[in-house]
Amino acid sequence: MPPNPSKGAEIIGAYEHPTRKCPEKTLAQIHLECALGALADAGLSLGDVDGYFSAGDAPGMGSLHIADYMGIAPRFIDNTELGGASYLAHVAHARMAIESGRCNVALITQGGRPRSDAALGLGPRALGPGVPEVPYEAPTGINTVASYALMAARHMHEFGTTSEQLAWIKVAASEHAQHNPHAMLRQKVTVEDVLASPLIADPLHRLDCCVVSDGGGALVMVRAELARELGRHGIRIKGAGEAVKGQGAGALDMTFTAAAWSGAQAFKEAGVRPEDIRYASIYDSFTITALMQLEDLGFCEKGKGGRFVADGQLISGVGRLAVNTDGGGLCNHHPSSRGGMVKLIEAVRQLRGQAHPAVQVPGCRLALVQGLGGRLAGRHASATLILEGA
Repeated sequence: MPPNPSKGAEIIGAYEHPTRKCPEKTLAQIHLECALGALADAGLSLGDVDGYFSAGDAPGMGSLHIADYMGIAPRFIDNTELGGASYLAHVAHARMAIESGRCNVALITQGGRPRSDAALGLGPRALGPGVPEVPYEAPTGINTVASYALMAARHMHEFGTTSEQLAWIKVAASEHAQHNPHAMLRQKVTVEDVLASPLIADPLHRLDCCVVSDGGGALVMVRAELARELGRHGIRIKGAGEAVKGQGAGALDMTFTAAAWSGAQAFKEAGVRPEDIRYASIYDSFTITALMQLEDLGFCEKGKGGRFVADGQLISGVGRLAVNTDGGGLCNHHPSSRGGMVKLIEAVRQLRGQAHPAVQVPGCRLALVQGLGGRLAGRHASATLILEGA
C-alpha cells in the first residue's frame, strides 16, 4: 500500500559541494561540509539530526565514524552500500524510517576525493580476496571501462546502435553543463568531437566516459508535519524501487540492466507512466549506461535507445525528456566515482524551479532519478525514485 502523504517524509534540504578537487580537505571534512550545507538549506542544525545514512564512500565504519566526527548521536543509522545507487536507496529507506517513527530528521551524506588521491599516487580500493568472484575475474584484468565497453559492443551487435548515437548523450550533457559554473567540463562538444577523442575501450571513446571528481553532496529528509512547521514545501517520494542483477551463474544477458526491475517497482508505486515524466536524472558513468537505462525505464522501446537520444533529444527545451540538466557525470560531477547523490540534487533543483533558467523544465512537478552501482557486465544494483514537487 502506498504511504499516506499526510504522514510521509519529504526532502527539504539539498547541497552539492562546489569543489571538484580539494587535496586540502579530508574525507570527513567533505562529509561535514555537505551536511552543514544541506541542513542550512533545510533551516535545521546538526543537533536536529536523529537519523543518519551513509555508504561505502564514508571512511572507517561509515555512519559510526562520521556521526561521531559531526557530533551527532542518531537513533537510526543505515550503511546500505550499493555503489552509486546507495543514496537513492537511502532516500527510500529514510522515508520508511521516518514513516515508522524511527527518526524525524534524516541526513544523507556523500563525499570523496578520488581526483586528489590519484594525484597523490593513491590507487582506488581493490576488492579483497574474500570477494567470491575475485579469483576468477582478477586474472583476466577486467576493469570498469572494459565492462561497460562490453555492454556497448553487445548493444551495437544486437540492435545496431552506433557510436554517433552514443555521442549525442555527451553532446546533450555539454549543452547543459555550459550553464553550470561548477561543472568540470563546460565547453560544448559535437558528435564529431566525441568520435575524434581517443578510444579507451572499444567502442567507448574518452568523451563517452564520466569525469573523476572530488566533492560530494547531502540531503535532509523530515516528517511532512515538520516540513510544514518549518514553512517548507518539500519534495515527496512518490515511488521507489531497488533491484540487483548478477551473472546468473554464467547466463548473463547484457542487453538490459536492473533498472528494468527497479523502475517497474517505482512506476507502479507512483501510479504514473514514463510519458508523465518531463525531467530525468539518469546515471551516466558512460554514455552507454544512460542509453540502456532510458530503454529499461520505458522511455523508449528496447533497442531503440540510439534513435531516442539522437539529434539533441535529451536537451532541455529540445526533446520531450530533459536529462541531467546540470551536465551529469559526463560533464559536471561524479564524486567518489558515485553519481547518485548529484542526480538527486539536480532533480530537487528542477522540482523547486531552481535549475538554471536556460535548462529549467517549465512547471516541473515530477522527476525520475535513476542510479546504478557496480559493473553492468558483472553484477550491479539499481535504485529508482519518482519524486513529486509541491
